[in-house]
Amino acid sequence: MNQTSAVQASPRTTSARRWLALTALMFPVLLIAVDNTVLSFAVPAISLALQPTSTEMLWIVDVYSLVLAGLLVPMGSIGDRIGRRRILLLGATGFAAVSASAAFAATPGQLIAARALIGVFGSMIMPATLSLIRNIFTDARERRLAVAVWAAVFSGGAALGPLAGGALLAHFSWGSVFLIAVPMLVPALLLAPVLVPESRDPAPSPVDAAGIALVVGGAVVLVWGIKELAHDAGPLAVGAILAGLALGTAFVRRQLGRARRGATPMLDVRLFARPAFSAGLAANLLSIFSLVGFMYFLAQHLQLVAGKEPLEAGLLMLPGTALSIVAGLAAVRLAARFSAWRVMVAGLLLNAAGYGIVLAFGQGGSLAAILAGFAVTAAGVGLAETLSNDLILGAVPAAKAGAASAVSETAYELGAVLGTAVLGSVLGAAYRAGVHVPAGLTAGDAARAHETLAGAVEASRSLPADAASALLDSAHRAFDSGVAYTSAIGAALVLAAALIVLRALRRAQPCEMVG
Repeated sequence: MNQTSAVQASPRTTSARRWLALTALMFPVLLIAVDNTVLSFAVPAISLALQPTSTEMLWIVDVYSLVLAGLLVPMGSIGDRIGRRRILLLGATGFAAVSASAAFAATPGQLIAARALIGVFGSMIMPATLSLIRNIFTDARERRLAVAVWAAVFSGGAALGPLAGGALLAHFSWGSVFLIAVPMLVPALLLAPVLVPESRDPAPSPVDAAGIALVVGGAVVLVWGIKELAHDAGPLAVGAILAGLALGTAFVRRQLGRARRGATPMLDVRLFARPAFSAGLAANLLSIFSLVGFMYFLAQHLQLVAGKEPLEAGLLMLPGTALSIVAGLAAVRLAARFSAWRVMVAGLLLNAAGYGIVLAFGQGGSLAAILAGFAVTAAGVGLAETLSNDLILGAVPAAKAGAASAVSETAYELGAVLGTAVLGSVLGAAYRAGVHVPAGLTAGDAARAHETLAGAVEASRSLPADAASALLDSAHRAFDSGVAYTSAIGAALVLAAALIVLRALRRAQPCEMVG
């Protein structure tokens, strides 16, 4: 551990107190995870209640992740400066307050503004929890188990989101999905000041306004471009991606220049030269890519092909999520026995194997094969994600944990966005190429049926029985034909991640592997 770190958690801190502190940190982690998935179930109800335009609805869904992605690195750096516990409590208070206000939004504009503010406060919470874990658990084995618990709670929360959303919307209005933030964050606000020790960087970097502008602008524009690419692969989306990459490159050059001049950079980009750090990021990004891309297809298949209700679809996904949690916790013991890089490679190979099951047996729409593939992929993500976060944290001094945690969370966000954008775009293209839209539909219905499976299901309701059946059969076949392409791409990218980890970490020194 870096001796200059002003971390109040020391070897004299009792084991019980460290684990109680972790318990307090899990409440905001659970909330963030639930919030990531619960809104999707409220979209139809929000559409009926607020009557947003299609553009406004897109901003309601996307503005949170855009703001979050842009602010993660600056907030991680600010947490290193002013105190990670302080910024966590500020973020948790703001998150709960703004979420409560969002529940009573009367216009789409009010809800968009609330979602943007939730993204601001969420960006304070996410890196703070991981960086506090890095500083509370100074023993590498304890830290690995703590990170495994963190990842398990995150996975469990993501699974809880659809179930909570379905249950709440069955009895209450759409605003209820935002009100759940309050009871979930109150325990953190009460317990964290007592149980969680404050920590900060004793030699923080000076405020770099230009660097903050570059990283915020680059991340927001890049994530927006990737999201836009999933809908329209036009010059605007491509230009946004190129602009985001250009701003990111300028940020990297600025940080390198500050380091060469002896100034403390906001983010020490030289960390990427460390095998454990860069390989951990690659495994993190591509693991989440594979999981989110799989869930994008699975959620639609369960509801629009298999005809399951949202709550039933969420329950069918629970076994896979449970396996992810169990695998993440088991990763700690497996890494102690077989080494971290072997377990990470095994997890990534399981990700690829899950896609392989769908590629081999799921193209005909077999629900059993698709659910089995999801379970295998989720288990692989549990193994790889736990250890990738631990490697990222362990590769940096404790004093710089906030910035490193923010980079890890940014990789997570990019992986989620890319999983939907890349695999979703491939799936959509395969659907449009394969679906046959019969005559008898209005121009608008025909266009919607040709564009998405949901559009075809909606359009079929206005057709005679025979024509409706023909449209649905064609749409289901076209949708499932995209499985081969998405599965092949998903498997190839995860195999590439396994190769990166294998080459980067197999010969790494033990000190690089455990921090």
